[in-house]
Amino acid sequence: MEVAAQPKATPRKLAIGIALIAALAVIIFLLPHYLGKSIGPMIQVSAFVLVVVYVLLSFEFLHRSSIALIGAISVIAAASALQTIPGDESFEFVIGTIDFNTIGLLLGMMILVAILAESGVFQYVAIKAAKISKGDLWKLMLILCTFTAVVSMFIDNVTTVLLMVPVTIAVFRIFKVSPIPFILAQALASNVGGTATLIGDPPNIIIGSAANIDFNTFIAHMGPTVAISFVASLFLLKFFFKNDLKAHVQNLEQLMNEDEKTYLKDRNILKKSLAVLFGVIALFVAHGFLHIEVSIIALGGAAVLLVVTRANPEKVFHLVDWPTLIFFTGLFIIVGVAAHSGMIDILSSAAISATGGEPWLTFVVIIWLSAIASAFVDNIPFTATMIPLIQSLNANPNIASLFGTFQVSPLWWALALGADFGGNGTLIGSSAGVVAAGLSEKNGHVISFNRWFRVGFPFMIATVAIGTVILAIDILLRL
Repeated sequence: MEVAAQPKATPRKLAIGIALIAALAVIIFLLPHYLGKSIGPMIQVSAFVLVVVYVLLSFEFLHRSSIALIGAISVIAAASALQTIPGDESFEFVIGTIDFNTIGLLLGMMILVAILAESGVFQYVAIKAAKISKGDLWKLMLILCTFTAVVSMFIDNVTTVLLMVPVTIAVFRIFKVSPIPFILAQALASNVGGTATLIGDPPNIIIGSAANIDFNTFIAHMGPTVAISFVASLFLLKFFFKNDLKAHVQNLEQLMNEDEKTYLKDRNILKKSLAVLFGVIALFVAHGFLHIEVSIIALGGAAVLLVVTRANPEKVFHLVDWPTLIFFTGLFIIVGVAAHSGMIDILSSAAISATGGEPWLTFVVIIWLSAIASAFVDNIPFTATMIPLIQSLNANPNIASLFGTFQVSPLWWALALGADFGGNGTLIGSSAGVVAAGLSEKNGHVISFNRWFRVGFPFMIATVAIGTVILAIDILLRL
């Protein structure tokens, strides 16, 4: 078995990284003391581990799954040593911090996609899309991003990325052009499109459950905002990737003469895979009525497909992106300990208290706090942390006097917009982004933390600004 090489740090990068970590350590551990602020040691340790993880990810000293595991072990060891978490309860605590619903969903869909790929359908779609675009890279980006965003409304965006990234890689393998800009664009588009519906993005499922929001209500309120924001995002993508879109396409004439149907190697697997996949999607749509977790649906579909296709489990499991699943697991543990220590609550409460209970100011602060935080902390655990805060704010007399007339408080829409759009800010901000980067790396195209940040963060700022204005106008019209 071949072991992937770890990223190598230059002496200059290593020196800068160490200096930055040392400076952050001084700020976190010493500054509160000089300012006369009393902050618990576990909060300081959690904050330090989080920022160290982000520095290591940014400078690419190690593979991100290794960084996440080291960070997870560090915070658990610190919590046990400081008796924040009793040592004999640490295992149960760790299990409780991991969102197995997300991990199970990813694993199940990875297995489904791995089996589906054996049919050759990705190559078929790749040739078809490339022929429609006729080698025009902007037109191809437009097709891929629009399709990805629309599908992400009705299938969670993680699943959509799992399906679409292999298609993108197949297209650009033929064109002999780097697929990285197009994978990035699709991941960003999937987070925007997924914001529109209850099942489009994992944070929406959490919000819908807490606020008792049904599918139709969710899309009626978020759909218009997302539609306008997505149209604007297409122009942003064209601007950010204007140089990449000028790349010379090869093998175009040869590709135009290709018969895409010849790439369908096994129609029997294709039929069975599509039947199971559509069944899984139908259950995703109906899962709110059935009260079955999406992870159970995905894993159940994977099990059925393994049986009906008689696929070789060892071969299929080898195609699963295990480093991405490990990265998620480590990140859930780190954020779980940070939340348990009270760090995230302190940050959130401090920002919200600055609004003084003014409804519209609170609305805007929630959007931008959620967006910035979700860029650096995975938006799933962050959303879960914000739920009780939003519930208490909705009970505030000032906020209730204005927003209490709505069936669903606008603060819930603010949280959904900020958390979902904010996930585009960095490589680790959203599940879809992490999965897209993992699949890209698995196929030999590494998307670094910095490469994502240079495009994702300004894209996130612009789309959140547009979304804030549109959502506010929509709420005003409903008053």
